[in-house]
Amino acid sequence: MFLFGGDTGELPMETRRALVQLLAGPSLDGRRHPKLWPVLVRDEAPIRRRLNELFLDLVIDPDLQVAFTRQADAGDLETPVLLRRSQLTFLDSILLLHLRQSLTIADARGERAVISVDEILEHMSVYERSVNTDRAGFTKRINASIEKFKKNNILQKIRASEDRFEISPTLKLLFSAEEITALTKIYERMAAGEAVAPASRADADDDEANE
Repeated sequence: MFLFGGDTGELPMETRRALVQLLAGPSLDGRRHPKLWPVLVRDEAPIRRRLNELFLDLVIDPDLQVAFTRQADAGDLETPVLLRRSQLTFLDSILLLHLRQSLTIADARGERAVISVDEILEHMSVYERSVNTDRAGFTKRINASIEKFKKNNILQKIRASEDRFEISPTLKLLFSAEEITALTKIYERMAAGEAVAPASRADADDDEANE
């Protein structure tokens, strides 16, 4: 079905919308996109093919009802990079880990993973001396990390609240249990004052939950 003049596409309108949402990022979420999720499930194969043609992989978790795209692992093949990359700072990495741990705890309790700005600042305060900055500067950097994760939809603002957020289940797909354990040990040692090099979660795709 042609949707506009000169249209040579083969996918129906709703499938194209799901594909565009995946490309626009950072994710397609069954709760936030209730009309697009069943379309993605139904047309996963043709959508995956279109993404593969752009050297992208489709990551989908049917239980969480979350999906996003990431660069395909093409090995030694030189491929163009479509997804933007955003550098994660030391504080970004610590906060990301804390959010992932909070999500795990909430899941075990059967609760929504909700966190406030004050809770984030309190948790992050133990790392203040590790970044060698004044209190105001430290708070500013934490707020910058929060804004970054809001932009990438890892932190989703709760309606009628200015400083409370729900942690996106997408984060479960970005960190394995092994990575969580390794990072936790490193950051616990750093919080205790040991000179330890941060683990290398240096960057993430902007369009993941990317990354």
